[in-house]
Amino acid sequence: MSYTNVLLNRNGAVGTLTLNRPEKLNAFAGTMRQEIGEALVELDRDPSVRVIVITGAGRGFCAGADVGYMAELVERGDATSLAALVEEGRRVVMTIRLSRKPVIASINGAAAGGGANLALACDLRIASTAAKIGQTFNRIGLHPDWGGTYFLPRLVGPAKALELFWLADMIDAQECLRLGLVNRVVSPETLAEETATLARTLAAKPVDAVAMAKGAVYQSLSRSLPEMLDYELDAQLKCFRSGDAAEGIRAFVEKRAPAFGTTPSSLTTGV
Repeated sequence: MSYTNVLLNRNGAVGTLTLNRPEKLNAFAGTMRQEIGEALVELDRDPSVRVIVITGAGRGFCAGADVGYMAELVERGDATSLAALVEEGRRVVMTIRLSRKPVIASINGAAAGGGANLALACDLRIASTAAKIGQTFNRIGLHPDWGGTYFLPRLVGPAKALELFWLADMIDAQECLRLGLVNRVVSPETLAEETATLARTLAAKPVDAVAMAKGAVYQSLSRSLPEMLDYELDAQLKCFRSGDAAEGIRAFVEKRAPAFGTTPSSLTTGV
């Protein structure tokens, strides 16, 4: 597909989705939310893509909603259109969560409101020292969306989540690292290469083992220990029967690097 507000790039097994409204700090406008959802589905269904990266063009990751467009909705009293925007955000978040592929947010600058929660929806986050993350919704009288009320308390705890929601401050990259909002902080000059290195490393891992570990971690948030032990047994047997397990064990015995991915994965895409 062709897109107006996002760019897609494939480099080997890594697919990158770039939000592309740099003059507006990649704020969501028009059909942009829908394009993000469609682009993510495209990458998720592409068998050549094993890792997905989301980033922003220019100096911002994503400034959240385009306030000018929100002002138009307020002027019209158009709650129906607002609900549609929130639903499009839901689709994006669920596509990331249901994808069996690792999804990395490469946060190059400000990530505010829905942009912050787009980053939090990803599996891993690597941030530039120039990045900031903020739950800025109540600055314009609105409530968090894009899954923020799910992701944030699980990352920082309920009391800190309430503080971040209520104060609506932008938090710098080092504080985000301290709070556990991001996995790594690097210089702006090395962000792209550090992200690419991480993505390539994950892409070289065994597909089934990576996918089922992602599923296990997220299912564990709502399942009991006995249920997770059952999940682990099932996943372990699937991995054991896979070509990747045979290759990994053989490579270990032969004291060489494994070449995973030479046999088809038994898993389908998530969406």
